[in-house]
Amino acid sequence: MKVTGSALVTGASRGIGRAVALELARRGFHVLASMRNPADGESLSGEVVDGTGRLEVVGLDVTRPDPGVFPENLRVLVNNAGLDGPNFAVENTPLEQWRALFETNLFGLAEVTRLAVPRLRSHSGSVVCNVTSCSTLLPVPFFGVYRASKAAVSALGESLRAELAPHGVRVLEVMPGAIATDMLASSAPIPEAAQYEAYRTQAEQLGTTRAAAAAEPTPAPEAARAIVEAILDDSTPLRVGCDPMGVGLLSAWRSQSDEELMAPMLASFTAEEV
Repeated sequence: MKVTGSALVTGASRGIGRAVALELARRGFHVLASMRNPADGESLSGEVVDGTGRLEVVGLDVTRPDPGVFPENLRVLVNNAGLDGPNFAVENTPLEQWRALFETNLFGLAEVTRLAVPRLRSHSGSVVCNVTSCSTLLPVPFFGVYRASKAAVSALGESLRAELAPHGVRVLEVMPGAIATDMLASSAPIPEAAQYEAYRTQAEQLGTTRAAAAAEPTPAPEAARAIVEAILDDSTPLRVGCDPMGVGLLSAWRSQSDEELMAPMLASFTAEEV
């Protein structure tokens, strides 16, 4: 797509959202870097290189979005804002936790998108980019709430793609793996499910696997460059990765049946201890 107009990035105070906002500005967009607390983005505009685009920090809570934030010349929406949470087995997860994550990860995203679509639809070649997770491609235990919220976004994106295709609006789903963000750094390697005897061994096994996978995370600016390249490339498919883990898992998911893909992980959690 031609670099013109505005781009709105949610959850731009840190991590992938911050890096994507900066990368879009450097590519020539007027970027609205949105976040709940604008004070968290005080230094952002100063990181944009002179002579490129510009960046404006705006306050936006995706669970209560202000329609006035969406500019008439909106060309790109990046739905990045999201939460993770304690990772318990389904039987030990209270309904309140489901509601909290879905309120931001799905319902907030859906409302932001609903408000943005009329602006995007008026500019052929616009893009909706939803940031989900490559964890939806594997049967990762104890991440049921988080994975379910991201899988719901994936299904929403498919329907949105069909609805907006006749209007020249592309829909893109980016599925990151291990990215060097505060969220990755602060997440406990061993899921909280280990607090329960029935799941302790399995949770500890998963902790070892997660620690190894996150040992060499992709820097957020590198992932952001891949995301923006996908946004600007009209030939980009619906789902893409932005780092080696995401790209690799997506490739495996496309080339194998569900059972073939899931078998190794399921076997690793059901093998008898020696």
